[in-house]
Amino acid sequence: MDYHHVIEAAGIVSLGLVFYSYLIRAHDGAPAAWRRWRPVATGVAFGAVAIALMIARIYVGHDRFIDARAVPIALVTLIEGTEAGAVTAAIAALYRIWQGGSGAPAGVLGIVATAAAAAAVRRWARRDGGQTRRHIVSLIVAVWAITAGSFLVLGARGFTMFEPLWLDFLALSVIGIGAGARLYVVKSHATEAARRDAAQLRAVASLARAAAHEINNPLTAVLGGLALASRSLPPGSEEAKWMASAKEGAEQIRDIVKHMNHITQLAEVPSAGPLPPMLDIRKSGRR
Repeated sequence: MDYHHVIEAAGIVSLGLVFYSYLIRAHDGAPAAWRRWRPVATGVAFGAVAIALMIARIYVGHDRFIDARAVPIALVTLIEGTEAGAVTAAIAALYRIWQGGSGAPAGVLGIVATAAAAAAVRRWARRDGGQTRRHIVSLIVAVWAITAGSFLVLGARGFTMFEPLWLDFLALSVIGIGAGARLYVVKSHATEAARRDAAQLRAVASLARAAAHEINNPLTAVLGGLALASRSLPPGSEEAKWMASAKEGAEQIRDIVKHMNHITQLAEVPSAGPLPPMLDIRKSGRR
């Protein structure tokens, strides 16, 4: 196997995944009308990747070549859904028909079956609450079996062609689908964690601003009353000292309220004894 060709194919798949990540970001903030076109845009992008992989074949020795067309078809269907997978498969199938040759019907059959198998695995994963290793392994096995079947439908000639290539196709499925799907799972978990953290921060910041507003109104009245009352007290008296201490405490409350109005992160005070961890207002807010 020519590893330069393998690296080239991996680069093409990686470019597709990078484009997909940017496409997701662009569509998340787009109007609803644009978001409805996301499966089509994703399907077209991965369809182009599938064509590029059919062109950039991998040399495996003895004048034999293989290509990784099944990888983007399986990945986009598993990750994005049936609609995007159907668009990708249609583009790849049209290109294979355009190439022609006696193996074109078998090639198209393999492309369609790959998309169908990935759609079935996606539905299975959704019923189980998310993609896991067994779903990915099952898809790898299914894609390899479909690839084998697309050769075997050609009869003895297909068997002769596939026999020296079965291990290469298996390695291609394991590396391409396994690595791509695993990368997506890790990224989706990180994205979901970031979304949860952002939602938690928004909720805490909203609650803190509402509490600060409710505290600030009576606090202003307290500070004004303390300032007026302190004028009638003899300087240096015990009452004046108590009044100064009360004013200092009110000023500290006002300082805390300012922090509550500018929560930008969530920082906790470590638990001490029976007390649970609490939000550190000063570290979480900026003045």
